[in-house]
Amino acid sequence: MAGKLYVVGTPIGNLEDFSPRAERILSEVDFIAAEDTRVTLKLLNRFEIKKELVSYYEHNKDRKEDYIIGRMLSGETCAVVTDAGMPAISDPGENLVRAAYENGIEVESVPGPVAFATALCISGLPTGRFCFEGFLSMNRISRMEHLAQLKDETRTMIFYEAPHKLLKTLDDMSKTFGEDREIAICKELTKVHETVFRFTFDEAIKYFEENQPRGEYVLVVRGKEKAAETYTLDDAVKIAKEYLENGQPPSFAAKNAAAVTGIKKGDIYKELIK
Repeated sequence: MAGKLYVVGTPIGNLEDFSPRAERILSEVDFIAAEDTRVTLKLLNRFEIKKELVSYYEHNKDRKEDYIIGRMLSGETCAVVTDAGMPAISDPGENLVRAAYENGIEVESVPGPVAFATALCISGLPTGRFCFEGFLSMNRISRMEHLAQLKDETRTMIFYEAPHKLLKTLDDMSKTFGEDREIAICKELTKVHETVFRFTFDEAIKYFEENQPRGEYVLVVRGKEKAAETYTLDDAVKIAKEYLENGQPPSFAAKNAAAVTGIKKGDIYKELIK
């Protein structure tokens, strides 16, 4: 009988965010597939967990995948972890999860903190609709192509960025989205010096030109404002007639149509009762 793959979230900064369930699962599995075994070993030592670690990261995933899947097919259980947060988010754990399903291996989630969701929640920007874009390419042409695809995106956009690339990325974003677009730049999430910078792109560039970026960043960018829809009186009357057909009296139909279109209620009502 095949084993099981556990997708285990680990703290993104503050070790108090490590869940009791995650601690138990890491203690019980046969082995752990880790993005960086040195980072994971520190976590295991902190919680006095002794477990075999198997290196599984971007540059060895193709070699190690068959080995890890083979062990689970023989009946062993495996937990996949990343350095911080949930595996499979900007992480090769995505490939391992897919391979597990393809081989009939059960997959179970052990959720934990996620940097992009944490940053979005404390950004002060709209959270109702958003898209996560991960890391932009180091190649500038690819990076600009990626940003160009998002030029008219109306949802809040979330990116990860390293300190040495931050200024270049902000400059490219400013050229794409406009220097007045609002951005929240989050660093040191859940740590003692957690900080959220709320800037326009122009302000952000000036700040980081004077203050060297340090640490990993999550960039939360306001989406493009939707153009206001323009209605004519005829449009408003048509909308009011739809309300009439749904049983509303003329005065209520005119009032609701006015709220939708911005056309005066009295003008809509006059046309409606003609």
